[in-house]
Amino acid sequence: MSLFRRKHKGAQALKPAEPDEAKNIPMVHEELCMLHAPRSQIAEQFRSLRNSIVALNPEGAPRTIVMTSALRGEGKSVAAINLALSMSEVPGTRVLLVDADLHHPSLEHYLGLPRRQGLTELLRGQCSLDRAIRATSAPGVSILGAGQLPENPSQILGSERMRTVLASFKQRFSYILIDTPEAMTISDASLMGSMADGIILVVRLFSTPRHYVEQTHNMLETMGGNVLGMCLTAANVTDTAAEYAGRP
Repeated sequence: MSLFRRKHKGAQALKPAEPDEAKNIPMVHEELCMLHAPRSQIAEQFRSLRNSIVALNPEGAPRTIVMTSALRGEGKSVAAINLALSMSEVPGTRVLLVDADLHHPSLEHYLGLPRRQGLTELLRGQCSLDRAIRATSAPGVSILGAGQLPENPSQILGSERMRTVLASFKQRFSYILIDTPEAMTISDASLMGSMADGIILVVRLFSTPRHYVEQTHNMLETMGGNVLGMCLTAANVTDTAAEYAGRP
């Protein structure tokens, strides 16, 4: 039997999303600074990262960007959401968040959404693009969840169908941000990085050993990826932006 059709034993099949269900669910997670602290220094740093990415794309072509980290727990999923929210502030920009972490998916959790059919079902041909992608309560931001967790994620992510799906995303969205597993222990990030237009390496400040960061950067590029830069998380910064915004 093909691995594309197998499920983990005991796994419960996911339901397809209801039309517009995610639009009515507010994003309440406190780490989403672009919504809950839009004048903060951290929010400004995400806008700065957005501006750098836009500057690297002067022709304004649709782009696919992988978000990964060296180790698990560095904040890449939250960083991906905040970056998507910052991108959506630019008029006319439509952003798709794709949860390609088929080991420990978390985007739906941070957005407060129920798990639904997603990337796995889309790649298997069990769900249409229109049913898999959900518009969120944030204008201009949509999500494609991970869906059912397959036994062999690399086989699905490395398929020709994945390349076709990425091309179809570009017909609908300005930027596609792809959340992947940590790169040092799971090969999926390198696999997806070789297909994407660029990679953002998320690094938890004062936590991730420098040699791990360097090793991950070199590995991603050796595998054919284009590392655009780094996004630092857990930085203890003075919130000068909020102080300035509060002045008369």
